[in-house]
Amino acid sequence: MADIDAIFKAYDVRGLAPEQLDADLSRNIGAAFARFVADEDGTSSIVLGHDMRPTGPEFAQAFAEGAMSQGVDVIHIGLVSTDMLYYASGTLDIPGAVFTASHNPAEYNGIKMCRKAAGPIGGETGLDAIKEMARELLPAGDTAGSMTERNMLDDFADHVLSFIDVSKLKPLKVIADTANGMGGLVVPAVFDRLPFDLEIMYPELDGTFPNHPADPLNEDNQVDLKKRVLETGADIGLAFDGDADRVFLVDAQAEGVSGSLTTALVARQVLERETDATIIHNLICSKVVPELVTEMGGTPVRTRVGHSFIKNVMKETGAAFGGEHSGHYYFRDNFRADSGLIAAVVVLAAMCEADQTLTEMVASLRRYEASGEINTRVDDVHAVIEKVSAAYSDHTQDRMDGLTVDCGDWWFNLRPSNTEPLLRLNLEAADAIAVADRVAEVQSHMAA
Repeated sequence: MADIDAIFKAYDVRGLAPEQLDADLSRNIGAAFARFVADEDGTSSIVLGHDMRPTGPEFAQAFAEGAMSQGVDVIHIGLVSTDMLYYASGTLDIPGAVFTASHNPAEYNGIKMCRKAAGPIGGETGLDAIKEMARELLPAGDTAGSMTERNMLDDFADHVLSFIDVSKLKPLKVIADTANGMGGLVVPAVFDRLPFDLEIMYPELDGTFPNHPADPLNEDNQVDLKKRVLETGADIGLAFDGDADRVFLVDAQAEGVSGSLTTALVARQVLERETDATIIHNLICSKVVPELVTEMGGTPVRTRVGHSFIKNVMKETGAAFGGEHSGHYYFRDNFRADSGLIAAVVVLAAMCEADQTLTEMVASLRRYEASGEINTRVDDVHAVIEKVSAAYSDHTQDRMDGLTVDCGDWWFNLRPSNTEPLLRLNLEAADAIAVADRVAEVQSHMAA
């Protein structure tokens, strides 16, 4: 059997395929997942899909066999983006699983799982229990479940468009780089109904990623998109990741718009319609997000990094929207799940309604400069955090997720990786020079 301990992460399953994740282990995980949701929620059905990676169909079939062995029925919806799987789980009100390794390279595969209505599953909320049950194939139940196939693409497209007023849209030139990922399926399904001039780069579903990695958080993977935006005079560029649940924006000048700024843009649209809404942001988002929310009369709520935390806080607070700097955008009316496609159409609708370019819309939000995430390998992550904390003992600190220090006109967060001996530094200051100076300062304390 492949290596179960290596592939179960904090929020999902991910590993080399088939070296770490293979069909046999997929079958065990399917049985364990079905047993977990049946015991916890009384569930008798699950929804299942996979992305375009070559091992997806085989692994998903094995997962389905495992689930059916426990007497659970499987609704197989085939090729899906992760946000489409969440939609299916939400609208059918049953648990779901999608085989995907998101933005990871071609040699990987993985599984994202959720409880009914797209409820999150993390280490402490079921994933650890599923891992332990999956170490060996569970005995079959008294009766086997059945599998049916269903196409939910059109329904998903209808759902995405329910977040905007299509009648107010105006012609725009849009370039979407789907990076041979699942955006090649879901983006045209939505945009074919809109009055935009859409060009898709690398639309072929190809899990070998022949053109560039499907990781738009790395700006190197936005180079082709930015070049094409300038060549065509496009109004906006959209960069999707491999499973198409994240999106990054590029303006007409080929300048990237960070996940924090996109969070602020979408939050502004939400607050224009729901003036007292609660808006979630994780603790490495720019300060512009809570500032904007407060200015517009909303309530900003800060959370740890990670979708399980954000979804749970959204449920507790009734938040209308939540965003992460990493390009995940969560909507209450999307079962509190994240969707890059919904975020993209909300921004496009905002551009049309305001009759402004993306550059103009984001100008007032460019208040700070950010370092991006800087990873440093250290021998003892906790000792280094304590050392840095002591160096800034005169400043406001908290330990919500790693160490956050607020120094007034600049701040930083230093948190450990879940899987490696790394510390991740995110820092924000007034301008690029201040960012560089402060990064060097914090790193000097890390090395001292």
